[in-house]
Amino acid sequence: MTKAKATYLNPTGEINNRRSSYMKRYWQLYALLSLPIIYFLIFRYGPMYGVQIAFKDFNLFQGINGSEWIGLDAFREVFAMNDFYTTLRNTFMLNLLDLIVSFPAPIILAIMLYEIRSGWFKKFSQTILYIPHFISWVIIGGIVYQLFGTQSGMINEVLTSMGFEAVPFLTEKNSWLITYLFTGVWQSAGWGTILYLAALTGVNKELFEAADVDGATRLKKIWHITLPSIKPTIITLLILNLGKMVSIGFDRPYIIGNTAVREYSDVLSTFVYRIGLEAGQYTLATVVGLFQAVVGLVFIVGSNYISKKVTGDGIL
Repeated sequence: MTKAKATYLNPTGEINNRRSSYMKRYWQLYALLSLPIIYFLIFRYGPMYGVQIAFKDFNLFQGINGSEWIGLDAFREVFAMNDFYTTLRNTFMLNLLDLIVSFPAPIILAIMLYEIRSGWFKKFSQTILYIPHFISWVIIGGIVYQLFGTQSGMINEVLTSMGFEAVPFLTEKNSWLITYLFTGVWQSAGWGTILYLAALTGVNKELFEAADVDGATRLKKIWHITLPSIKPTIITLLILNLGKMVSIGFDRPYIIGNTAVREYSDVLSTFVYRIGLEAGQYTLATVVGLFQAVVGLVFIVGSNYISKKVTGDGIL
């Protein structure tokens, strides 16, 4: 009976010993993993406690717990505001145009760099393309005004000195929209190129050799080998971008925008800034933020579902 009991307990002891030796061997990795977990707990999950402000008549001096519950009254007030629908329209419009213009740019750049055979030129080009991503939008805004300003912009000074009329890059709605989009391409394309170049490093070189034997042109190799090889990366980034359709960064539209083009530049993030920080209506600002989060979740889940049905690839 004792032997049977010892035999029965032996597998458990071996499993515990394996776990102990495994943890001793890899505890550094788990220690490093704890840092991002702690970050997300503090800065991502912790602030979710404040979501209840959307359902309260929040008073800054009484705090969250001391404020009175009002249910969905704040949601009704926000959805009855004309400014909310204007900023929602602008957010969708700018994000959709950004998706059309900015999303293909890093793919094209990555393929072009991948096809370049000169090593020094490839490294030089990559460095030039990456730099804008690390520049603050405040600095980029200053550059934009120095270049495209109607009165003192360098481009308009050159045009007027040559006898042409000044172009209202930042004061006319359609011109501002083009300037906004291409500034975004310049700032973000380099970072996206890094991701696609990393995916291209995994392409099997034997496929290109076989294509050369078959007499395929460079364009055919790009279409039939290069693009299919990075399709999972393209789909993943596309789904993530679709999930951000209702949310937009504050810096870019606020810094580049102005009152002359407010009909296009006023978005949900600037709307939250106005009603939340400037007007002190924290409840309404929280409602808009919660709305963005919920709609963003619906978009990302929906786009992932459609992607799996159509292409068989997704992120969930």
